[in-house]
Amino acid sequence: MTMNPVVHFEMPYEDGKRMAEFYTKAFAWKTNQLGQEMGNYIIAQTTETDENNMVKTPGTINGGFAAKGDNNQSPSVVISVDDIKDAIEKVKEAGGKVLGGGNPNKKSPEEPDDIPGVGLYVSFLDTEGNRVGMLQPKNM
Repeated sequence: MTMNPVVHFEMPYEDGKRMAEFYTKAFAWKTNQLGQEMGNYIIAQTTETDENNMVKTPGTINGGFAAKGDNNQSPSVVISVDDIKDAIEKVKEAGGKVLGGGNPNKKSPEEPDDIPGVGLYVSFLDTEGNRVGMLQPKNM
């Protein structure tokens, strides 16, 4: 079985502007709040990236902040996978619960969200109740 690396982190916020200002002042992160169509998600750049927004330094990751919600109360990580449908089945077989990508307009709650320019995303709960994300990056 191929190892799948952590490629992104997510943290919930109550006040996105306050959270972005904190991490900018405390750690010099760059933040970019997306629009309402993307759930007011805030991208957090913690390290330098290349022209394709990929990290320049191996072992470093960027992340983001999402508004607190029912399935988003604690920090989580996002794991890169080669085939998200296969990974969803493996999560279920291992005892996890697939939450879905978050888009309420989909036919199936387990269907991944297609994040433009990024890839396919779905979140799940592991056997200990930790919320984790999976991403099949675009062009894999």
